[in-house]
Amino acid sequence: MKEFIRVMKALSDPNRVKILKMLNRRELCVCEIQAGLGLAQPTVSKHLKILEDAGLVQKRKEGLWVNYRLGDGDSSPYAATLLGNLKHWLNDDPEISAILAQVPDLNRDAICSRQ
Repeated sequence: MKEFIRVMKALSDPNRVKILKMLNRRELCVCEIQAGLGLAQPTVSKHLKILEDAGLVQKRKEGLWVNYRLGDGDSSPYAATLLGNLKHWLNDDPEISAILAQVPDLNRDAICSRQ
């Protein structure tokens, strides 16, 4: 039951749901997620850690960058089921739609050069 509760708690925050919806579009680094949501870097990192612990996201190191993508569901049947369904959920929500419209334009090189 602990595994189920961990996944459900990870999905209980609207920003974490938004992150998952963004990652459903493509792999992103922290700065791209930060720019898309308008959140501080430590806040985004904390959300990603919670999602990773629940088996909902995975990270991949690429040089100095850490890229995040949706989990494959191997670590938890609850995470796998929710990730599979989340692809179809909330797509008509105006807030989610606005965030997803930004994802193609998020470019870490451009974002990091401004910071």
